[in-house]
Amino acid sequence: MRRIVVLGSTGSIGVQALDIVARNPDRFRVVGLAAAGSDVDLLTRQVSATSATHVAVADPGAAAALPEALARAAGPAPDVEILSGPDAAAELATLDCDVVLNGMAGAAGLAPTLAALEAGRTLALANKESLIIAGPVVTRLAAPDQIVPVDSEHSALAQALRAGRRDEVRRLILTASGGPFRGRTRADLMDVTPAQALNHPTWSMGPLVTINSATLVNKGLELIEAHLLFDVPFGRLDVVIHPQSVVHSMVEFVDGSTMAQASPPDMRLPISLGLSWPDRVPEAAPACDWSEAARWTFEPVDVAAFPAISLAAQVGTAGGVYPALFNAADEVAVAAFLAGGLPFPGIVDTVEQVVADYDGRFDGNELALADVLAADQWARHRAHELLQ
Repeated sequence: MRRIVVLGSTGSIGVQALDIVARNPDRFRVVGLAAAGSDVDLLTRQVSATSATHVAVADPGAAAALPEALARAAGPAPDVEILSGPDAAAELATLDCDVVLNGMAGAAGLAPTLAALEAGRTLALANKESLIIAGPVVTRLAAPDQIVPVDSEHSALAQALRAGRRDEVRRLILTASGGPFRGRTRADLMDVTPAQALNHPTWSMGPLVTINSATLVNKGLELIEAHLLFDVPFGRLDVVIHPQSVVHSMVEFVDGSTMAQASPPDMRLPISLGLSWPDRVPEAAPACDWSEAARWTFEPVDVAAFPAISLAAQVGTAGGVYPALFNAADEVAVAAFLAGGLPFPGIVDTVEQVVADYDGRFDGNELALADVLAADQWARHRAHELLQ
Protein backbone atom coordinates (compact mmCIF):
# COMPACT_ATOMS: atom_id res chain seq x y z
CA MET A 1 0.00 0.00 0.00
CA ARG A 2 1.55 3.28 -1.13
CA ARG A 3 0.60 6.46 0.68
CA ILE A 4 0.10 9.29 -1.81
CA VAL A 5 0.10 13.08 -1.63
CA VAL A 6 -1.50 14.73 -4.67
CA LEU A 7 -0.50 18.33 -5.40
CA GLY A 8 -2.85 20.06 -7.84
CA SER A 9 -5.65 17.63 -7.01
CA THR A 10 -8.44 19.62 -8.71
CA GLY A 11 -6.49 19.99 -11.97
CA SER A 12 -6.43 17.55 -14.87
CA ILE A 13 -3.51 15.46 -13.57
CA GLY A 14 -4.89 15.38 -10.04
CA VAL A 15 -8.39 14.33 -11.07
CA GLN A 16 -7.04 11.48 -13.20
CA ALA A 17 -4.66 10.40 -10.44
CA LEU A 18 -7.54 10.14 -7.99
CA ASP A 19 -9.41 8.01 -10.52
CA ILE A 20 -6.46 5.59 -10.51
CA VAL A 21 -6.44 5.56 -6.71
CA ALA A 22 -10.20 4.98 -6.46
CA ARG A 23 -9.96 1.97 -8.77
CA ASN A 24 -7.02 0.51 -6.86
CA PRO A 25 -7.80 0.81 -3.15
CA ASP A 26 -5.54 -2.17 -2.42
CA ARG A 27 -2.53 -0.35 -3.91
CA PHE A 28 -2.89 3.32 -2.96
CA ARG A 29 -4.15 5.49 -0.11
CA VAL A 30 -4.34 9.28 -0.36
CA VAL A 31 -3.07 11.03 2.76
CA GLY A 32 -2.81 14.59 1.44
CA LEU A 33 -4.38 16.83 -1.20
CA ALA A 34 -3.30 20.29 -2.36
CA ALA A 35 -5.16 22.73 -4.58
CA ALA A 36 -5.11 26.42 -5.44
CA GLY A 37 -8.63 26.87 -4.09
CA SER A 38 -10.56 27.88 -7.19
CA ASP A 39 -12.94 24.89 -6.91
CA VAL A 40 -13.82 24.32 -3.25
CA ASP A 41 -16.75 22.05 -4.15
CA LEU A 42 -14.54 19.63 -6.09
CA LEU A 43 -11.86 19.70 -3.39
CA THR A 44 -14.52 18.96 -0.77
CA ARG A 45 -15.72 15.94 -2.74
CA GLN A 46 -12.14 14.74 -3.13
CA VAL A 47 -11.42 15.00 0.60
CA SER A 48 -14.63 13.12 1.40
CA ALA A 49 -13.94 10.41 -1.20
CA THR A 50 -10.31 9.81 -0.22
CA SER A 51 -10.50 10.44 3.54
CA ALA A 52 -7.33 12.51 3.19
CA THR A 53 -6.13 13.70 6.58
CA HIS A 54 -4.19 16.74 5.34
CA VAL A 55 -5.26 19.41 2.82
CA ALA A 56 -3.29 22.39 1.54
CA VAL A 57 -5.09 25.33 -0.08
CA ALA A 58 -3.18 28.26 -1.54
CA ASP A 59 -6.12 30.69 -1.30
CA PRO A 60 -6.67 31.55 2.40
CA GLY A 61 -10.31 32.42 1.72
CA ALA A 62 -10.97 29.03 0.15
CA ALA A 63 -9.14 27.34 3.02
CA ALA A 64 -11.37 29.14 5.52
CA ALA A 65 -14.48 27.96 3.66
CA LEU A 66 -13.37 24.32 3.49
CA PRO A 67 -14.31 23.13 7.04
CA GLU A 68 -17.92 24.25 6.60
CA ALA A 69 -18.07 22.69 3.14
CA LEU A 70 -16.72 19.42 4.53
CA ALA A 71 -19.25 19.48 7.36
CA ARG A 72 -22.10 19.94 4.89
CA ALA A 73 -20.80 17.11 2.72
CA ALA A 74 -19.96 14.58 5.42
CA GLY A 75 -21.92 15.55 8.52
CA PRO A 76 -19.68 16.25 11.52
CA ALA A 77 -16.45 17.85 10.37
CA PRO A 78 -13.91 15.12 9.63
CA ASP A 79 -10.51 15.20 11.29
CA VAL A 80 -8.65 17.06 8.56
CA GLU A 81 -5.66 19.33 9.06
CA ILE A 82 -5.94 22.30 6.69
CA LEU A 83 -2.87 24.26 5.64
CA SER A 84 -3.28 27.57 3.81
CA GLY A 85 -1.26 30.17 2.00
CA PRO A 86 1.38 30.19 -0.74
CA ASP A 87 3.69 27.81 1.14
CA ALA A 88 1.00 25.27 2.00
CA ALA A 89 1.71 22.88 -0.87
CA ALA A 90 5.43 22.83 -0.09
CA GLU A 91 4.66 22.04 3.54
CA LEU A 92 2.30 19.25 2.50
CA ALA A 93 5.01 17.78 0.24
CA THR A 94 7.01 16.87 3.37
CA LEU A 95 4.16 14.81 4.84
CA ASP A 96 5.02 11.24 5.83
CA CYS A 97 4.15 9.36 2.63
CA ASP A 98 5.64 7.20 -0.10
CA VAL A 99 4.95 9.26 -3.23
CA VAL A 100 4.31 12.95 -3.87
CA LEU A 101 2.59 13.55 -7.20
CA ASN A 102 3.29 17.12 -8.29
CA GLY A 103 0.54 17.98 -10.77
CA MET A 104 0.66 21.73 -10.19
CA ALA A 105 0.89 24.13 -13.12
CA GLY A 106 3.81 26.43 -13.83
CA ALA A 107 6.64 27.75 -11.68
CA ALA A 108 4.46 27.55 -8.55
CA GLY A 109 5.39 23.87 -8.43
CA LEU A 110 9.09 24.52 -7.75
CA ALA A 111 8.97 24.89 -3.96
CA PRO A 112 6.91 21.69 -3.48
CA THR A 113 9.28 19.78 -5.77
CA LEU A 114 12.29 20.84 -3.71
CA ALA A 115 10.47 20.14 -0.44
CA ALA A 116 9.50 16.61 -1.52
CA LEU A 117 13.04 15.80 -2.62
CA GLU A 118 14.59 17.21 0.55
CA ALA A 119 12.18 15.10 2.60
CA GLY A 120 13.26 11.97 0.73
CA ARG A 121 9.90 11.31 -0.92
CA THR A 122 9.59 9.67 -4.32
CA LEU A 123 8.51 12.49 -6.63
CA ALA A 124 6.10 11.63 -9.43
CA LEU A 125 6.72 14.73 -11.51
CA ALA A 126 4.09 16.12 -13.85
CA ASN A 127 5.11 19.71 -13.08
CA LYS A 128 7.92 19.84 -15.63
CA GLU A 129 8.50 23.55 -15.04
CA SER A 130 10.02 22.99 -11.60
CA LEU A 131 12.71 20.73 -13.06
CA ILE A 132 13.28 22.88 -16.12
CA ILE A 133 13.67 26.26 -14.45
CA ALA A 134 15.83 25.06 -11.58
CA GLY A 135 17.70 22.29 -13.43
CA PRO A 136 20.86 21.53 -11.42
CA VAL A 137 19.27 22.80 -8.19
CA VAL A 138 16.71 19.99 -8.49
CA THR A 139 19.01 17.29 -9.83
CA ARG A 140 21.59 17.89 -7.07
CA LEU A 141 18.90 17.17 -4.48
CA ALA A 142 17.50 14.07 -6.15
CA ALA A 143 18.75 10.60 -5.34
CA PRO A 144 18.93 8.05 -8.17
CA ASP A 145 15.40 7.12 -9.32
CA GLN A 146 13.82 9.53 -6.82
CA ILE A 147 12.17 11.47 -9.67
CA VAL A 148 9.68 9.47 -11.73
CA PRO A 149 8.45 11.30 -14.86
CA VAL A 150 4.70 11.59 -15.40
CA ASP A 151 4.68 13.45 -18.73
CA SER A 152 3.57 10.86 -21.27
CA GLU A 153 6.69 11.42 -23.39
CA HIS A 154 9.17 11.00 -20.56
CA SER A 155 7.29 8.09 -19.07
CA ALA A 156 7.51 6.50 -22.53
CA LEU A 157 11.26 7.13 -22.65
CA ALA A 158 11.74 5.66 -19.18
CA GLN A 159 9.88 2.54 -20.28
CA ALA A 160 11.73 2.20 -23.58
CA LEU A 161 15.12 2.73 -21.95
CA ARG A 162 14.61 -0.53 -20.08
CA ALA A 163 15.32 -2.31 -23.38
CA GLY A 164 19.07 -1.66 -23.32
CA ARG A 165 22.07 -0.36 -21.41
CA ARG A 166 22.82 3.33 -21.20
CA ASP A 167 25.90 2.98 -23.46
CA GLU A 168 23.70 1.36 -26.11
CA VAL A 169 21.46 4.43 -26.52
CA ARG A 170 22.05 6.52 -29.64
CA ARG A 171 19.30 9.10 -29.28
CA LEU A 172 15.92 9.88 -27.74
CA ILE A 173 12.99 10.93 -29.94
CA LEU A 174 10.08 12.81 -28.40
CA THR A 175 6.80 12.82 -30.28
CA ALA A 176 4.50 15.84 -30.52
CA SER A 177 0.89 15.89 -31.67
CA GLY A 178 1.50 19.14 -33.54
CA GLY A 179 -1.43 20.76 -31.75
CA PRO A 180 -4.49 22.27 -33.42
CA PHE A 181 -2.50 24.30 -35.98
CA ARG A 182 -0.29 21.65 -37.54
CA GLY A 183 0.34 22.49 -41.19
CA ARG A 184 -0.31 26.22 -40.87
CA THR A 185 2.24 28.88 -41.77
CA ARG A 186 3.29 31.71 -39.47
CA ALA A 187 1.07 34.08 -41.48
CA ASP A 188 -1.87 31.74 -40.96
CA LEU A 189 -1.32 31.87 -37.22
CA MET A 190 -1.66 35.65 -36.85
CA ASP A 191 -5.47 35.48 -36.56
CA VAL A 192 -5.69 32.51 -34.18
CA THR A 193 -8.10 33.13 -31.29
CA PRO A 194 -7.76 31.86 -27.72
CA ALA A 195 -10.80 29.62 -28.23
CA GLN A 196 -9.16 27.99 -31.23
CA ALA A 197 -5.85 27.54 -29.42
CA LEU A 198 -7.60 25.96 -26.43
CA ASN A 199 -9.27 23.35 -28.66
CA HIS A 200 -6.59 20.65 -28.62
CA PRO A 201 -7.39 17.77 -30.99
CA THR A 202 -6.16 15.02 -28.68
CA TRP A 203 -5.49 15.93 -25.05
CA SER A 204 -7.61 17.51 -22.31
CA MET A 205 -5.34 19.78 -20.25
CA GLY A 206 -5.30 23.04 -18.33
CA PRO A 207 -5.14 26.35 -20.24
CA LEU A 208 -1.39 26.99 -19.84
CA VAL A 209 -0.35 23.54 -21.03
CA THR A 210 -2.95 23.59 -23.83
CA ILE A 211 -1.68 26.89 -25.24
CA ASN A 212 1.90 25.72 -24.83
CA SER A 213 1.01 22.61 -26.79
CA ALA A 214 -0.42 24.75 -29.58
CA THR A 215 2.77 26.87 -29.80
CA LEU A 216 4.99 23.80 -29.26
CA VAL A 217 6.53 25.61 -26.28
CA ASN A 218 5.41 22.59 -24.28
CA LYS A 219 7.52 20.33 -26.48
CA GLY A 220 10.45 22.69 -26.09
CA LEU A 221 10.10 22.46 -22.32
CA GLU A 222 9.90 18.67 -22.61
CA LEU A 223 13.11 18.67 -24.64
CA ILE A 224 14.89 20.41 -21.75
CA GLU A 225 13.21 18.03 -19.31
CA ALA A 226 14.46 14.99 -21.24
CA HIS A 227 18.00 16.38 -21.16
CA LEU A 228 17.83 16.83 -17.38
CA LEU A 229 16.06 13.56 -16.56
CA PHE A 230 18.14 11.26 -18.73
CA ASP A 231 21.42 13.22 -19.00
CA VAL A 232 21.42 13.07 -22.80
CA PRO A 233 22.96 16.01 -24.72
CA PHE A 234 20.71 18.09 -26.94
CA GLY A 235 22.53 16.85 -30.03
CA ARG A 236 21.06 13.41 -29.33
CA LEU A 237 17.50 14.61 -28.67
CA ASP A 238 14.97 14.93 -31.49
CA VAL A 239 11.31 15.88 -31.84
CA VAL A 240 8.99 14.46 -34.48
CA ILE A 241 5.34 15.31 -35.18
CA HIS A 242 2.99 12.36 -34.66
CA PRO A 243 -0.61 13.62 -34.89
CA GLN A 244 -2.24 10.43 -33.63
CA SER A 245 -0.48 10.67 -30.23
CA VAL A 246 -0.29 6.89 -29.89
CA VAL A 247 3.50 6.55 -29.96
CA HIS A 248 4.53 8.71 -27.03
CA SER A 249 8.29 8.66 -27.55
CA MET A 250 11.06 6.43 -28.87
CA VAL A 251 14.59 5.34 -28.02
CA GLU A 252 17.01 4.56 -30.84
CA PHE A 253 19.83 2.16 -29.99
CA VAL A 254 23.27 1.86 -31.55
CA ASP A 255 22.40 -1.31 -33.45
CA GLY A 256 19.63 0.45 -35.41
CA SER A 257 16.75 -0.76 -33.25
CA THR A 258 14.11 1.74 -32.15
CA MET A 259 11.92 0.98 -29.14
CA ALA A 260 8.61 2.84 -29.07
CA GLN A 261 6.04 3.00 -26.29
CA ALA A 262 2.52 3.00 -27.74
CA SER A 263 -0.88 3.40 -26.09
CA PRO A 264 -4.03 5.43 -26.76
CA PRO A 265 -3.75 9.06 -25.55
CA ASP A 266 -4.79 8.67 -21.92
CA MET A 267 -2.76 10.26 -19.13
CA ARG A 268 -3.91 7.68 -16.60
CA LEU A 269 -1.26 5.26 -17.88
CA PRO A 270 1.80 7.48 -17.18
CA ILE A 271 0.17 8.74 -13.98
CA SER A 272 -0.30 5.16 -12.75
CA LEU A 273 3.35 4.41 -13.50
CA GLY A 274 4.36 7.55 -11.63
CA LEU A 275 2.48 6.35 -8.56
CA SER A 276 3.64 2.72 -8.75
CA TRP A 277 7.04 2.78 -10.52
CA PRO A 278 8.60 0.43 -11.44
CA ASP A 279 5.45 -1.70 -11.20
CA ARG A 280 2.52 -1.49 -13.57
CA VAL A 281 -1.12 -1.02 -12.51
CA PRO A 282 -3.44 -3.48 -14.30
CA GLU A 283 -6.16 -1.83 -16.43
CA ALA A 284 -4.83 1.66 -15.73
CA ALA A 285 -5.95 2.76 -19.20
CA PRO A 286 -7.23 1.15 -22.42
CA ALA A 287 -4.70 -0.56 -24.69
CA CYS A 288 -4.45 -0.22 -28.47
CA ASP A 289 -7.14 -2.12 -30.34
CA TRP A 290 -5.16 -4.28 -32.74
CA SER A 291 -8.33 -5.67 -34.35
CA GLU A 292 -8.98 -2.31 -36.04
CA ALA A 293 -6.98 -0.82 -38.91
CA ALA A 294 -4.91 2.17 -37.84
CA ARG A 295 -2.46 4.58 -39.43
CA TRP A 296 0.42 6.20 -37.60
CA THR A 297 2.24 9.05 -39.31
CA PHE A 298 5.42 10.96 -38.49
CA GLU A 299 6.69 14.24 -39.94
CA PRO A 300 9.35 16.84 -39.17
CA VAL A 301 8.64 19.99 -37.18
CA ASP A 302 8.03 23.17 -39.21
CA VAL A 303 10.57 25.30 -37.37
CA ALA A 304 9.63 28.45 -39.32
CA ALA A 305 6.02 28.38 -38.13
CA PHE A 306 6.86 26.90 -34.72
CA PRO A 307 10.28 28.17 -33.55
CA ALA A 308 9.77 27.26 -29.88
CA ILE A 309 11.60 23.93 -30.04
CA SER A 310 14.75 25.42 -31.57
CA LEU A 311 14.66 28.25 -29.03
CA ALA A 312 14.25 25.78 -26.18
CA ALA A 313 17.26 23.79 -27.39
CA GLN A 314 19.35 26.97 -27.41
CA VAL A 315 18.12 27.91 -23.93
CA GLY A 316 18.73 24.42 -22.59
CA THR A 317 22.23 24.32 -24.05
CA ALA A 318 23.03 27.69 -22.46
CA GLY A 319 21.79 26.38 -19.11
CA GLY A 320 22.05 28.51 -15.98
CA VAL A 321 18.99 30.70 -15.51
CA TYR A 322 18.07 30.69 -19.20
CA PRO A 323 15.40 27.98 -18.87
CA ALA A 324 13.83 29.98 -16.02
CA LEU A 325 13.74 33.07 -18.26
CA PHE A 326 12.13 31.03 -21.04
CA ASN A 327 9.43 29.60 -18.79
CA ALA A 328 8.59 32.82 -16.95
CA ALA A 329 8.31 34.88 -20.13
CA ASP A 330 6.08 32.21 -21.64
CA GLU A 331 3.67 32.22 -18.68
CA VAL A 332 3.29 36.00 -18.97
CA ALA A 333 2.88 35.88 -22.74
CA VAL A 334 0.29 33.08 -22.60
CA ALA A 335 -1.76 35.08 -20.08
CA ALA A 336 -1.59 38.11 -22.38
CA PHE A 337 -2.72 36.03 -25.36
CA LEU A 338 -5.63 34.54 -23.43
CA ALA A 339 -6.66 38.05 -22.38
CA GLY A 340 -6.69 39.18 -26.01
CA GLY A 341 -3.64 41.42 -25.73
CA LEU A 342 -1.19 39.48 -27.91
CA PRO A 343 -1.38 37.64 -31.25
CA PHE A 344 -0.65 33.93 -31.15
CA PRO A 345 2.86 34.10 -32.73
CA GLY A 346 3.65 36.90 -30.28
CA ILE A 347 3.87 34.36 -27.46
CA VAL A 348 7.13 32.84 -28.68
CA ASP A 349 8.31 36.20 -30.05
CA THR A 350 8.01 37.64 -26.55
CA VAL A 351 9.87 34.71 -25.02
CA GLU A 352 12.66 35.05 -27.56
CA GLN A 353 13.00 38.78 -26.90
CA VAL A 354 13.13 38.34 -23.12
CA VAL A 355 15.85 35.69 -23.49
CA ALA A 356 17.78 37.98 -25.86
CA ASP A 357 17.49 40.93 -23.45
CA TYR A 358 18.98 39.05 -20.51
CA ASP A 359 22.22 40.73 -19.44
CA GLY A 360 23.83 37.97 -17.36
CA ARG A 361 23.11 39.61 -14.01
CA PHE A 362 22.26 36.30 -12.28
CA ASP A 363 25.06 34.19 -13.70
CA GLY A 364 27.36 32.55 -11.19
CA ASN A 365 29.73 29.65 -10.74
CA GLU A 366 26.99 27.31 -9.48
CA LEU A 367 23.29 27.83 -10.03
CA ALA A 368 21.49 28.56 -6.75
CA LEU A 369 17.78 28.72 -5.98
CA ALA A 370 18.00 32.44 -5.27
CA ASP A 371 19.34 32.99 -8.79
CA VAL A 372 16.48 31.01 -10.31
CA LEU A 373 13.83 32.92 -8.37
CA ALA A 374 15.41 36.29 -9.17
CA ALA A 375 15.69 35.41 -12.87
CA ASP A 376 12.06 34.29 -12.90
CA GLN A 377 10.93 37.64 -11.50
CA TRP A 378 13.19 39.62 -13.83
CA ALA A 379 11.84 37.77 -16.87
CA ARG A 380 8.23 38.33 -15.82
CA HIS A 381 8.90 42.04 -15.34
CA ARG A 382 10.67 42.32 -18.69
CA ALA A 383 7.87 40.45 -20.47
CA HIS A 384 5.28 42.80 -18.99
CA GLU A 385 7.37 45.78 -20.17
CA LEU A 386 7.47 44.39 -23.70
CA LEU A 387 3.71 43.83 -23.71
CA GLN A 388 2.75 47.32 -22.57
